[in-house]
Amino acid sequence: MKYRRLGRTGLKVSEISLGSWLTYGKTVEDNIAERTIHKAYELGINFFDSANVYERGEGERVMAQALKEYPRESYVITTKAFWPMGEGPNDRGLSRKHVTEQLHASLKRMNLDYVDIFYCHRYDPETPVEETLRTIDDLIRQGKILYAGVSEWSAAQIEEAMRVADKFLLDRIVVNQPVYNMLNRYIEKEVIPVSEKYGVGQVVFSPLAQGVLTGKYKGGQVPQGSRASNESINNFITGMLNEDVFTKVGQLEQIASELEITLPELALAWILRQPNVASALIGASKPEQVEQNVKAIDVSLSAEVQAKIEEILG
Repeated sequence: MKYRRLGRTGLKVSEISLGSWLTYGKTVEDNIAERTIHKAYELGINFFDSANVYERGEGERVMAQALKEYPRESYVITTKAFWPMGEGPNDRGLSRKHVTEQLHASLKRMNLDYVDIFYCHRYDPETPVEETLRTIDDLIRQGKILYAGVSEWSAAQIEEAMRVADKFLLDRIVVNQPVYNMLNRYIEKEVIPVSEKYGVGQVVFSPLAQGVLTGKYKGGQVPQGSRASNESINNFITGMLNEDVFTKVGQLEQIASELEITLPELALAWILRQPNVASALIGASKPEQVEQNVKAIDVSLSAEVQAKIEEILG
């Protein structure tokens, strides 16, 4: 495994990290999830991602249960808050009340004293950024959070957070978790430049575009047992299953074949070419998928290959 610094911090995280969205505590049996997490750890992955909203805490529980046999200092684990966790008016958002209560609930579920990274899972227009950052700053000073992060915040929102943190001498955010893959590159235009300016690293999710960049959906086919075939989790992927995408994926597969690697390895290596990316966050439902994906860290893409990819992606 190879490791990168998270933004300008001293924290080093594995280039491939493992998440629990749409998998652990939901579509993957607990014993298989634990085997998958153990395999990731054995392969050198030290970065594990979860959130309170992933199956109302079940994703956190399964991940923490699998990691508890390893020394706490040997891995980095995260959680998040923003999305509704109940029906009450204060059971959502980034207010001091919700953030504080949800962090403590997450720590209790995971049986941990602290999380390494706490993410604001989205921007909350109803709560002043100062209130949210001051709350996280207090929790950092209490030793319950080590680093602050955000997920899917715009460049303007990241800049706002930095201005507020500096004005009130609060801990800055150090990481952003956006979607990023060959088929969704929105962060390249504004988010990455602003992040580089302030020393914020990217930990990107959906690097294989919900599985589209594995090549399993050739010609619009939906294999049984795939994410697209599961109506409880396929709302994020169905919009990508179109002829234009299938054409691009076919051409990318040809490049991967010429390089004697798999399409997922090509897709992950392409993401890791970007120096502002600290880690590519994969989802895996079985150990073999982790074994395949980590091979991407040894793939080097020449300027010629990158140019061919750019031509395909348009």
